[in-house]
Amino acid sequence: MSLDACADLLQRGDPERHLAIMAAPPAARARLLPLYAFNLEVARAPWAAKEPLVAEMRLQWWRDVIENTAAGAARAHEVAEPLHALIREVGLPRKLLDGMVAARRWDCWREPFDDLAALEAYLEDTTGGLSWASALALGAPAGAEAAVRNYGRAAGMANFLRAVPELLSRGRKPLPDKQNVASLARLGLDWLGAARAARGSVPKVARPALLAGWQAEGILQRLAAGEPAELSEFSKRGRLLWQAFSGRW
Repeated sequence: MSLDACADLLQRGDPERHLAIMAAPPAARARLLPLYAFNLEVARAPWAAKEPLVAEMRLQWWRDVIENTAAGAARAHEVAEPLHALIREVGLPRKLLDGMVAARRWDCWREPFDDLAALEAYLEDTTGGLSWASALALGAPAGAEAAVRNYGRAAGMANFLRAVPELLSRGRKPLPDKQNVASLARLGLDWLGAARAARGSVPKVARPALLAGWQAEGILQRLAAGEPAELSEFSKRGRLLWQAFSGRW
């Protein structure tokens, strides 16, 4: 039932990752659902409170959840319990998951990124971290980390740039100085190219961890060309089906 609760959370709060989950083999779904639900809870925690310090407290709660796995004590929460079970089952590094939470502190405040390196670090720890944690949960070897993280950062850049109009409307300053959407989209495409150059390092068993980035290339290409980010429904579904059935990314 805990996995059902995770699936329900994703369907309502992160429908695109839910679609990616449903395109994955059943065995992979059972390991990805707790991670994606955890990511959703962490990603929206900073936006659930107007006071930055209260938002940070919400993030700290999740950092405590991760730390508590060392004692084997899961908090009574529909996501925390299956997350604990997954961490124990596959030995996911707590430091990796904690980094995903800590990076979200930026979302609690209104200050812009100090520079491009700060944005890159944010994407490395959030979607890059999620992608690598997902791949590890599916049995990826250490040699796959660079490719998986580059792919995750590219997908993260695509999603981040899609969110720029909403962030601006909330009074945020999402883009580092001297950067614009098109230049950042080209950087994301470079990361995607680097990931594909090392495609052979990612075994078949871990490839479902990359399904969540199925839209990244199309979105980044459109933004780099100065076009609206959103893909057509036909294009989105077609890309997901192609990646799921071909195993190529």
